[in-house]
Amino acid sequence: MSLPPLVEPADELTIDEVRRYSRHLIIPEVGMAGQKRLKNAKVLVIGAGGLGSPALLYLAAAGVGTLGIVEFDTVDESNLQRQIIHGQSDIGKSKAQSAKESILEANPYTNVVLHETRLDNDNVFEIFEQYDLIVDGTDNFATRYLVNDAAVLLGKPYVWGSIFRFDGQVSVFWAEHGPCYRCLYPEPPPPGMVPSCAEGGVLGVLCASIGAAQVTEAIKLLTGIGDPSLGRLNIYEALDLNWRALKVRKDPNCAICGENPTVTELIDYESFCGAITEEAADAAVGSTISVRQLSEWIKLKDNGEKDFVLIDVREPNEYEINRIPGSVLIPKADFQTGVALEKLPQDKQLVFHCKSGVRSAEVLAIAKGAGFSDAVHVGGGVVAWVDQIDPSQPSY
Repeated sequence: MSLPPLVEPADELTIDEVRRYSRHLIIPEVGMAGQKRLKNAKVLVIGAGGLGSPALLYLAAAGVGTLGIVEFDTVDESNLQRQIIHGQSDIGKSKAQSAKESILEANPYTNVVLHETRLDNDNVFEIFEQYDLIVDGTDNFATRYLVNDAAVLLGKPYVWGSIFRFDGQVSVFWAEHGPCYRCLYPEPPPPGMVPSCAEGGVLGVLCASIGAAQVTEAIKLLTGIGDPSLGRLNIYEALDLNWRALKVRKDPNCAICGENPTVTELIDYESFCGAITEEAADAAVGSTISVRQLSEWIKLKDNGEKDFVLIDVREPNEYEINRIPGSVLIPKADFQTGVALEKLPQDKQLVFHCKSGVRSAEVLAIAKGAGFSDAVHVGGGVVAWVDQIDPSQPSY
């Protein structure tokens, strides 16, 4: 479905801008009018990470006049495998500041506006109202639903993308002309069902493929060319180098953009999506130990004063990166299928851990349900262990 241009054209391009954007200007579908629209456009990119990095650079290179960045994090060495807007010298620096420097190096004519804050219910409307279009590069479900609902309530279009391991997805959501994110995903997946990129990994170059596709959709919307992906979910499979498209229809029963919406204002998105299941949260109450407690327990065990089994519930490839000494690997999936339960010792206390404490809490709930009432898990997991006890090990 073709749509009219999202923004009006700027008054003029300077001689320098004409030289810079000449390869756009000679494309009939873009031309002078389209480039002036890009110059007049205000685009907000949420996140300067895996998707935000290529999106910001290509939006700036394309000539978008104003780029907003919502980002509160700092650059970590593990980011550099995919977040190409940052470099080695940026480690420890604000991601927003680092991104701004790279953008201005790519295009000094772009006005960069920084929102160095976590997007939440209190600031989302104020930030979104300043822009014509939103590009969503978030990596968690709570923020995705927040972005969608704020965009619907403000009547703003946005370009959505997601990545995991070798696969990515891209679509355009604009409730006034088609479906919204809730039409596609009415409910978030159960907590712990879908691992994050930090847990499951992502092929670095996948970010470029999906981020570039998001920018393509943004340019189409801003200039009014082509057929934006409203009502289409584009799925990319990197290992097969294959794109396929699925139709997404507007849901008349959608909670926010349907005929009788039940969501008419922003909600508690953390509660809606849930970090962990209720069962895991209940199991963890009174059964969570710190890494410092674990360190003391290990010393007692070495002295023969305490006996327990330390079980790492991560995946084998994670176990190869770093580990807590003395731990044995039994992936979470083996507990979910029940295979692991029959192998557990009945005469020793079980201590579970994962990367951060989410997966181990889920396994703790399974173990307690199977009768291992004195089992505990380690809050903060390997991340906290490396940070507080053994910084000689690599983090990821």
